Amino acid sequence: MVNTKNKRKALVLFSGGLDSLLAAKLLMDQKIEVTGLSFQSYFFNTQEAEKRAKHLGIPLRKFDFSEEHLKLVKKPPRGYGKAANPCLDCHLLMLKKAKEIMEKEGFDFVATGEVLGERPFSQNKKALIIIAQESSLDDQLLRPLSAKLLPQTRPEKEGWVDREKLLAIQGRSRKKQISLAKKYKLSYPQPAGGCLLCEPEFAKKLFDLFQKKPNCNGDDIVLLKLGRHFWEGKIKIVLGKNKEENKKLESLAKKEDLLIKPQNFPGPSALLRGEKIRSKEIEKAEEFILSHSKKIPPQPQFSH
Repeated sequence: MVNTKNKRKALVLFSGGLDSLLAAKLLMDQKIEVTGLSFQSYFFNTQEAEKRAKHLGIPLRKFDFSEEHLKLVKKPPRGYGKAANPCLDCHLLMLKKAKEIMEKEGFDFVATGEVLGERPFSQNKKALIIIAQESSLDDQLLRPLSAKLLPQTRPEKEGWVDREKLLAIQGRSRKKQISLAKKYKLSYPQPAGGCLLCEPEFAKKLFDLFQKKPNCNGDDIVLLKLGRHFWEGKIKIVLGKNKEENKKLESLAKKEDLLIKPQNFPGPSALLRGEKIRSKEIEKAEEFILSHSKKIPPQPQFSH
């Protein structure tokens, strides 16, 4: 289904970061009707995208692909980056979803904020071409920030966008993007990521979880985001770091879990998760609670 109206419609992968903001803005300046597309998973959310889309004045589509994305993270065909981030496969999955929406809802093309060479593994020239091909978007995928350095796309060939008004940014320096943001008076978040998979400490906990519990699900990933984590055999023990986390552990506890709370002294709660929780794991959890507590009475008591 192709849009037959004069005003062309673009679906822009929109994280809310500087590059995606600029990609959308460049198309808007060429009278393209832009809709942002942001993805929700167990490892990143759409909050920044919602905020920046409102600032830019564009509609935002939110797509939750948490379950499918978790399967991908467990076994990424092209492997991981420096942490647990399967960037190439993740981006490819997003673009495949974008293509489905494009065809179903009459968008003319898909655009992204990718910059040639900004990420050596997933944004080198070969990777960008492969992604376009394997997503089946081919020449319906436009990268406005680096378009002049890449093969012409259909939007350019058809005259929907003027290639001369697109850019030729490459490399890891963001000076050009920052300069453009000032020109357009765009507020943008600092490039700190937003994806938990890129954080080395989280990645270590995630790989431990995959090894000990290959069939882990979304509940396990949510639990991974808080507290101190320990393994006793195949039993996961999570200690709350403060009152707020203790409450969260209580709310996340499932029927088959065991929640241990200190009764006659202040200290962390412990959530135990796994099959066949035995007395030795309970004793270990109580030891962890005591080792992370102050003002321990002579006879500490716990509730299970």
